[in-house]
Amino acid sequence: MLDRKYILENLEAVKENCRNRNVHAEVDRFAELEELRREKQRRAEELNRESNAVSKSIGQAKTPEEREERKEQGRALREQAAAVKTELDAIEAELDQIWRSIPNMAHPDAPIGDDDTCNTTREYGATPVPTYDFTPLDHVELAEKLDLIDFEGGARVTGSGFYFLKNEAVLLELALQQFAVNTLVKAGFTPMTTPDLAKNEILQGTGYIPRGNETQIYSIENTPLSMIATAEITLGGLLAGRTIDAERLPIRLCGVSHCFRTEAGAAGRASRGLYRVHQFTKIEMFAFTLPDQSEAMHQELLSLERKIFDELGIPYRVVDTATGDLGGPAYRKFDLEAWMPGRNEYGEVTSTSNCTDYQARRLNARYAVKGEKGTHFVHTLNGTAIAISRALVAIMELYQQKDGSIAVPEALRPYTGFDVIRR
Repeated sequence: MLDRKYILENLEAVKENCRNRNVHAEVDRFAELEELRREKQRRAEELNRESNAVSKSIGQAKTPEEREERKEQGRALREQAAAVKTELDAIEAELDQIWRSIPNMAHPDAPIGDDDTCNTTREYGATPVPTYDFTPLDHVELAEKLDLIDFEGGARVTGSGFYFLKNEAVLLELALQQFAVNTLVKAGFTPMTTPDLAKNEILQGTGYIPRGNETQIYSIENTPLSMIATAEITLGGLLAGRTIDAERLPIRLCGVSHCFRTEAGAAGRASRGLYRVHQFTKIEMFAFTLPDQSEAMHQELLSLERKIFDELGIPYRVVDTATGDLGGPAYRKFDLEAWMPGRNEYGEVTSTSNCTDYQARRLNARYAVKGEKGTHFVHTLNGTAIAISRALVAIMELYQQKDGSIAVPEALRPYTGFDVIRR
């Protein structure tokens, strides 16, 4: 969340940011409620003081009648205080709901636009888009010919959007995991496997909606738990409600997890196969930093994403995400979009976001500087190292050969033990 004081002192800027991000947040109502909250708070404190003073004076009453009169006065004041407290609770509940709906401010250099059509391309990867002397197949056709993925079995066992990886595809997934984790460990990241479930308060803290019409989250009925859509949720939750020494920052984490998303409304050829599924494995980068470290860390995460896909020999472009396409917590976001011959277009394979102190404020994740009073909110950043399903789409389609086989990227061969996939 944004700082309350910041919102009140920058109402017009906050409202403009909401417009740029296509978010309907009642900012003026927030300001109105905040003023009313302060007024009710003052009145509640005043009534409590009067009530306490009357209670203390009861023993000083000179007659039974005067004592009863003061008791009655105390009861009346307590009832008034209780009524004001009820009003105050209702105001604070509405205020909190609006507060949580207000998105993070966007970076001044982020492109302004309504949706992903307004994203801007910053640069391209080291690998050029290949040309073929044959008509390339998409990964679904390749998987069928080479017996790599069982979509029908996944649909029978679980439902549409689920799948079984088979044969060399399984080894390719494991190779991608090892390759990405090894790359990040060498860069100073602490590897972690994370739970596939998290408390709803942690999802809310990181900016995900556990329930409601807009949710992309699978919730567990009759429990306070939901399945995670990304290890950003679990890794971000590690510092929830905690304060750490500033000297420990930055903290770099590498999370290995399954991810579960309802993908409501997703359909069409562009989403078929592995491109948009309900479950996949992902290697996630996450960082906690001091405020003056987060811009540099964002560039570091982007550089690592680029390094991974350059070494895999996958052509991509780096996209600066438009304001209307940013998630609520993101201050700025860069995507890597890989060329996918089966789609004949670029498709998103990674993203990295600087969320400044927006998530930390919701999670109450703080740092303290030795010798200084008080605490401050950390900055949080996240970035996809490898989303296995989409990386498989890119590799299978880009590395297909005229004879119907698929070459294995050189960077993965030490992990797979083979250099080509044939029927």
